[in-house]
Amino acid sequence: MSANKFLDPKNDYAFKRIFGTEKNKEILVHFLNDILAFPEGSKIQSVTFLKPNQDPEVAAKKQSIVDVLCKDEVGVQYIVEMQVARSDSFAKRAQYYAAKAYTNQMNNGDGYQNLKQVIFLAITDFNMFPDKSEFKSDHVILDKESYANDLKDFSFTFLELPKFNKNIDELASNTDKWMYFFKHATHTDANELEKLVADDSMISRAYEALDQYYWTEEELAIYEREKKSQLDAQAMLLYAVNTGRAEGRAEGRL
Repeated sequence: MSANKFLDPKNDYAFKRIFGTEKNKEILVHFLNDILAFPEGSKIQSVTFLKPNQDPEVAAKKQSIVDVLCKDEVGVQYIVEMQVARSDSFAKRAQYYAAKAYTNQMNNGDGYQNLKQVIFLAITDFNMFPDKSEFKSDHVILDKESYANDLKDFSFTFLELPKFNKNIDELASNTDKWMYFFKHATHTDANELEKLVADDSMISRAYEALDQYYWTEEELAIYEREKKSQLDAQAMLLYAVNTGRAEGRAEGRL
């Protein structure tokens, strides 16, 4: 086990421990309000966790299960995902997850008029949109001519960690603080932590949730298994990329 005090929030098990448990529900609410920047009077007050399995027929497949699925007090649903391994199909998966959450609301027998908005929020450890320079992007459905947002029930927000390069003294917003948390938690020192949590008790709680000294041996073992799984996935991706390049060079010589 690493000697660092704080574990990695990008680890799937750690991420769900912070944002997907009843114990830390207030952290999730705080995070969503910070990132989605709702106007005053429209901020989330509370959330209820929903069953994250989007497709029972293929429940054994990781792709069918979202990290965090919840709804707020007015029924708006939120999908929160951490995506570490690069995936060219992740944008498609994001839309699939949102569509499934939307259509699954009909299982209650309600009419179309009762369908609630679905908001998808993802943190990616790779560049989703290479042509965009900003680390945060918000996507909605717009009219091509007027740019009016008439179809309001779907929105997508992506936070791309590789594009975030601010140091501790450059953090200007709560969004910046969360990005710093995801990118640098494992090597945040005491001075940096003091600056981050000085006026933000929820980010302080997020760090507390990552303090490995409060984890049981069983929890740490699960964390390590998930860490190995992520490293294996990255190795397989790198192998596939290198193999494809080698085959391309070989074909070019023919």
